[in-house]
Amino acid sequence: MTMVAKSAVRTRSGSRLMIDALLANGVKTLFGYPGGAIMPLYDALVGSGLEHVLCRHEQGAALAADAYGRVTRKAGVCIATSGPGATNLVTGIANAFMDSVPMVIITGQVASHLQGTDAFQEVDIFGITLPIVKHSYILRDVSEITSIVNEAFFLAESGRPGPVLIDFPKDVAVAQYSGDVDSTKPVYEPINVDDEGVAAAVAALNDSRRPLLIGGGGIAISGVVEEFRNFAARCSIPVTTTLKGLGVIPTDDPAFLGMLGMHGNEAANHAVQNCDLLMVVGARFDDRATGELQKFAPTARIVHIDIDPAEISKLRSANVAIVGELGATLNAMVEVEPVDRHWREQCAAWKKEFAWRYDAPGDGIFAPALLRDLSRMTEQELTVTCDVGQHQMWVAQHCRFNDPRHHLSSGGLGTMGYGLPAAIGAKLANPAATVVCVSGDGSIMMNIQEMATLKRYGIDVKILLLNNASLGLVRQWQQLFFGGNYSEVDLSDNPDFALVANAFGMQSRTIAQRGEVTEALQWLLNTEGSAMLHVLIDPRENVWPLVPPGRANHEMMRSV
Repeated sequence: MTMVAKSAVRTRSGSRLMIDALLANGVKTLFGYPGGAIMPLYDALVGSGLEHVLCRHEQGAALAADAYGRVTRKAGVCIATSGPGATNLVTGIANAFMDSVPMVIITGQVASHLQGTDAFQEVDIFGITLPIVKHSYILRDVSEITSIVNEAFFLAESGRPGPVLIDFPKDVAVAQYSGDVDSTKPVYEPINVDDEGVAAAVAALNDSRRPLLIGGGGIAISGVVEEFRNFAARCSIPVTTTLKGLGVIPTDDPAFLGMLGMHGNEAANHAVQNCDLLMVVGARFDDRATGELQKFAPTARIVHIDIDPAEISKLRSANVAIVGELGATLNAMVEVEPVDRHWREQCAAWKKEFAWRYDAPGDGIFAPALLRDLSRMTEQELTVTCDVGQHQMWVAQHCRFNDPRHHLSSGGLGTMGYGLPAAIGAKLANPAATVVCVSGDGSIMMNIQEMATLKRYGIDVKILLLNNASLGLVRQWQQLFFGGNYSEVDLSDNPDFALVANAFGMQSRTIAQRGEVTEALQWLLNTEGSAMLHVLIDPRENVWPLVPPGRANHEMMRSV
């Protein structure tokens, strides 16, 4: 612990103490929606210097805070009132928990003496969120506010990050306090390098003939992208990534084979299935990455490096397990010999054989080609926030990323409606970035109200809306695995999204032909202020390739 001078004695409300603690922890922007139990905190916000962004739904506030945390690697902050305000945050909290995103959530709560009485807008948000937070608190005494807030930010941001909830009863928020404030802050102590584990990993790598690296989201979370790239280059090891790992190695790097898994590149999946050693860095063997787990990398020894011991051997037993800081561990592996050239050549041959094709027939707009062109149209790399569905997989497959913080996608939870509020959080976290929300006609309707947030604050976000008049990924699965029994996937009665965007004060255009794409993308990127490009695509278009249920990763369907 590092002691900080105690604050001078003066009378402050619990809400004022909360504001001061947020400022002391470096908070500049927070996202929220007011209501009865949280009103004292909103009263203290006025003139505080904190930038509060009024989202139009609490879920939007939580998802915006999630993206803010991903970009800054500091805890995003969201606040809401008790009852429905708090429960509306739950999806965003779960999203951050699944993707290990630092977040601090402050919920108003009914006064302490009313708790347990089914008071108006009372709900046990502490209990509801227990499975989806890293830690949680119920404030009981005004004197504890500063120390609990400091600890909450420490926990949210250190080790494996995650969301931390603070439930703030109204009586504590209005209580006056004139005592000393102990502003002690916990200090993170890095884990020492596991020298024995490093030596075992180096020996395993040097004994292998066909090693492969999997880069996961933990690399971006830890801020060790350069260390990972340097290690891969030093050892000449072919690389694949998970969805959240995209960007930890540049998409155009010759060593990069693409994303692995259900909708990954076949080169990556073939390499996984044929390698004799798999070094997994900051990833967790998610089912969408592994396919049928028992058939995953069947001939490979596993070296697993992660900061969270709970992930080691949770799904696949590790031959060499290293719990520790990713960057320091990679830097310690200085005696790894370069990979055999025959294996590198084999991986390069798969990469060439299974390169993406963009020569789709017809005059309609081919979404993969459009997204490839979008990501290569400017010198400045775009920050892309994705919703969930077919367009999410097309972005992962076809967009270029040189930084994992430029690809924000709901990985573990798969939250439809993530894209638009995430774009708001990403743009406010990095105002200089060009932020594009890629959404679908199903996902956009989940949080479309946040267009009002764009308008209110003049936030420059571009929306690329791919409209196939259906819930595309569900429709694809119903076609392939449910005998074409299309149940509740028809969205042909959607509104005219271009007109909807206009109603929210945004410029918009609609295109449907391939020949319109280049000029329309230039219009979208060059238009001043927020804008929407509404793109009509074939409802029958599917995402390929696809690993069917129960199959190994190399047993991919290419089309039907």
